[in-house]
Amino acid sequence: MKTLKLGISIALFSGLLIFSSCEKNDKATNISSAGGTKSHNSGDNCMNCHKSGGDGEGSFQVAGTAYDSTKTATYTNVIVKLFTQPGGAGTLRATINGDAKGNFFTTETIDFSGGVYPVVYGSTGNAKYMASSVSEGACNACHGSSTGKIWVK
Repeated sequence: MKTLKLGISIALFSGLLIFSSCEKNDKATNISSAGGTKSHNSGDNCMNCHKSGGDGEGSFQVAGTAYDSTKTATYTNVIVKLFTQPGGAGTLRATINGDAKGNFFTTETIDFSGGVYPVVYGSTGNAKYMASSVSEGACNACHGSSTGKIWVK
């Protein structure tokens, strides 16, 4: 009987450890930075995990991967800006610095009301403008799957 109680206690304790180790913090701050290397899964839709109730640390407001002009290698340390008008015009709503792995992401609140127009800047100052507005920031949900990859020279 003593062994049975010990076994049940260990199983319950192990279950608590597993449950608590998988619990993620939806409110965690998680923001990419130039030179950073903590990101992963380049090209995947980051919001599959980094969402409320997801397995990723923090709920991303904007996230994606940028590539160089060959579209086979990631472009390190891009800068993504979100404007209220096309062509980099209007009010700047957000600036997100990409990391050394080509990924950019932020848990900071972004105002998408009325839509925003993304611009991706390369290290030489070259820019790629998105001609249509977006109302959410899961960039790799479309780019790289149903539309072309995000790229810059």
